[in-house]
Amino acid sequence: MPDLLHVESLVGGYGAADEILQGITVSLPPARMAAVVGPNGAGKSTLLKAVAGLLRPKSGAITLDGAAIAGLPPRAIAARGIAFVPQEANIFPSLTVRENLEMGGYLEPRAKVNARVESLFARFPVLAEKRRRAARTLSGGQRQILAMAMALMVEPRLLLLDEPSAGLSPKAAGFLFDAIAAVHAEGTAILVVEQNALEALAIAEDGIVLVDGRVARTGPAAALAADPDVRRLFLGG
Repeated sequence: MPDLLHVESLVGGYGAADEILQGITVSLPPARMAAVVGPNGAGKSTLLKAVAGLLRPKSGAITLDGAAIAGLPPRAIAARGIAFVPQEANIFPSLTVRENLEMGGYLEPRAKVNARVESLFARFPVLAEKRRRAARTLSGGQRQILAMAMALMVEPRLLLLDEPSAGLSPKAAGFLFDAIAAVHAEGTAILVVEQNALEALAIAEDGIVLVDGRVARTGPAAALAADPDVRRLFLGG
């Protein structure tokens, strides 16, 4: 089966001389979930931003279903089925929960937006209970659920999650990881960047370890999590 996402020899960064990504090559088959882990500064979030179109690569290729998307504007990439949830500033605090979801469906016809909102309320009862509340009143974990639900409004084929559990309590993070696993179980491909590496690897099929902008290891997530060398060198224990 052809890959849904393929990144080939990707080089890029944020400044003229700052190449954070040093020739990264990774693939993600359809309906699979991969956890991207590694030390701080490894290029994990930068990789997601390049795939989402927020960073124009200096060289290399990114394809979705075999079609080149590197360098396209974020809106065009979103229209092709990729949804990106950034670590911060990922909701509209002054809008209600429902209004946030409606904003997430900006690419869709109004009738579909309404149906999709109700579907997501059924999937995430915690959001349904607070549908008329301002998003700023949600807890940290609830905000992350809302951010992910906003991305799901367009029924993406690939969901990009950047540090979704950052700043959350262990209990809130566990609830969020359960929600991510449930979304994936319904067939959505996911590429998730996480500092909580072992938790992310526990819900993913595949693992990608980045170090200094390069791919250090890849393989089944469970095998990477159990490898003592990987745990010692890359996962902090």
